[in-house]
Amino acid sequence: MPIFLRLYISYCLYSVFIRNLQMKQTAKHKNMKNFYQILIAILTTAMIISCAKKNTDNLLVQGSTGIIKDIEGNVYKTIKIGNQWWMTENLRTTKYRSGKAIPNVTSNTAWMALTTPAYCSYNNDFNTYGIHGLHYNWYVINSMSNGNENIAPEGWHVPSNDEFVTLADFLGGLTVAGGKLKESGINNWSSPNTGATNSSGFTALPHGVRYHVDGTFGLLNTFVHWWSTTPNGDTKAWNICLINEDAEVHNIASDKRLGFSIICVKD
Repeated sequence: MPIFLRLYISYCLYSVFIRNLQMKQTAKHKNMKNFYQILIAILTTAMIISCAKKNTDNLLVQGSTGIIKDIEGNVYKTIKIGNQWWMTENLRTTKYRSGKAIPNVTSNTAWMALTTPAYCSYNNDFNTYGIHGLHYNWYVINSMSNGNENIAPEGWHVPSNDEFVTLADFLGGLTVAGGKLKESGINNWSSPNTGATNSSGFTALPHGVRYHVDGTFGLLNTFVHWWSTTPNGDTKAWNICLINEDAEVHNIASDKRLGFSIICVKD
């Protein structure tokens, strides 16, 4: 019930009680009048508090934005889409929430063989590419591999595959949601950047990958992959991918050794 309607009902109840009580002049009825005045005041206050609390999330409408920080003080933009709050920039942290360092693996040969957590910058060039986020293998976010560490900022987490699908569904489904997430134009995305409208306000940018077969890098201006926490068998895990050649959100299972980006969703 809208708060103004609750207040109006309270006012009407109060008016009825007062009108009836004004017809009585005895001490008893005067005491009753005071009692009802206090009761109505208490009920009105309680309804205001309850209504305000219940509607807090509704006041944060689609497209509301904010910022958060990670353990190292890196700042990220956030946006509300549907009932979810999303980080709109790729993680850049080199540490878990506890402060524990994540290994930085630059060797191509070493990256290929990893089954333990690791991160890197695109082309191992942090000064050029690090500002747009780091690449992580899936073991960074898997509790069995990382010793129950958490890479997300306080109050946030790396999304499950279902949470990514919920995001896509709110934006019209997997076949069109990618276009609504991608930054429009070809300043950062390679042409043709098909279907990109950024109508969600997310402004997703391409960031490429680090391959698991040879440890090299590629697809810098044409792809962005975001890991989910959901495994798919022993060697693969679910992720979503946006590309420059269509408007889809590609929901795929990829080798856990790949270096992908990470974004987070609010708890």
